[in-house]
Amino acid sequence: MAKGMKSLNAIHGAIFFVLFAVLINTAASDSSPQLPDNAAALDAWFSSYVKPVGGRKGLDPLLVAAEAKPKIIRVRQKGGGDFKTITDAVKSIPLKNTQRVIVDIGDGVYTEKVTIGVDQPFVTFYGSSKSMPTLAFGGTAKQYGTDDSATLIVMGDYFVAANMIIKNTAPRPEGKPGGQGVALRIWGNKAALYSCRLLGFQDTLCDDHGMHFYKDCYIEGTVDFIFGRGKSMFVNTMIHVVKDIYLTVITAHARSMPEEDTGFVFAHCRISGDGDGAANRNGAYLGRAWMAMPRVIFAHTRMSKAVCPDGWYDNVHPERQKTVEFAEYMSTGPGYTPGKRVKYSKQYTAAQVKPYLSLDFIRAAEWLLPPPKL
Repeated sequence: MAKGMKSLNAIHGAIFFVLFAVLINTAASDSSPQLPDNAAALDAWFSSYVKPVGGRKGLDPLLVAAEAKPKIIRVRQKGGGDFKTITDAVKSIPLKNTQRVIVDIGDGVYTEKVTIGVDQPFVTFYGSSKSMPTLAFGGTAKQYGTDDSATLIVMGDYFVAANMIIKNTAPRPEGKPGGQGVALRIWGNKAALYSCRLLGFQDTLCDDHGMHFYKDCYIEGTVDFIFGRGKSMFVNTMIHVVKDIYLTVITAHARSMPEEDTGFVFAHCRISGDGDGAANRNGAYLGRAWMAMPRVIFAHTRMSKAVCPDGWYDNVHPERQKTVEFAEYMSTGPGYTPGKRVKYSKQYTAAQVKPYLSLDFIRAAEWLLPPPKL
């Protein structure tokens, strides 16, 4: 009898150990995509979760196949590469491409208007971090329409850019119709930008459609300079407000129906800029209700005095106050004034913000890879 009890206890102990291990692993798995509260831990957290293809499970099979043997093509303005222009390099990429193509771009200013087609997936633009190349063009909405005014238009899926400056050089619109110009338009799904600078005035970044990830970037503009209906995360990114004589707004998210699973999430970012919102009450808004149901969350973000105390704007549509999702969480700085925010915005609790501070928000486990290295 004692021997039987001893065996039974051993079995129970073994079962308990297995269950405990499963619970621990499950908890680790559930929590690993969650952004840390401490910005100093970001890089270590990112490296531990977003690993190269070889150390990953659950990635899209098409992506795994594309990354197996990347092709590198070099662009050098002064010769010595495969092409002298980015346009020619992109034209060389076959339609319905199934292989990662890294366009290694040398330093210099490339005055070009570039489009990566919908049938050109798996394209990477790579520049040196020590001497970042600039892609610049002065297209405007009057010439091309707002979305197609972009210096770089990305229609293909699985796009990556690292160490690039993308700029719209059109003059400041100064309130003139058609004067706005986009620097980057991303329509393709599952795109990532690392250490890139996006420069313009009105409508700098058209985050048009799909899931996107931005890390260690810099984005500047005047009005609606991050807009579109994408589902995107911005991490450790500088948002710089260029003061405008008219309305100054950072985001104009275009969600318009409740079934749209989209939104902009800013985590551990910084907002800098001109002006003093508290002094003259005309600082930059974090977002406006361009469409009926925008979703924008700022968390752990340092806000300079360029942000106006109200924080958010209903775009003269008071009925949208009931349908917007404008929220903040645990931010800092003189521009973070939760007690003065408009009543229809929210200060989220840890439980409310949790779904937005996870890489699961953009299903990163399926596609997000670390920045390329050459």
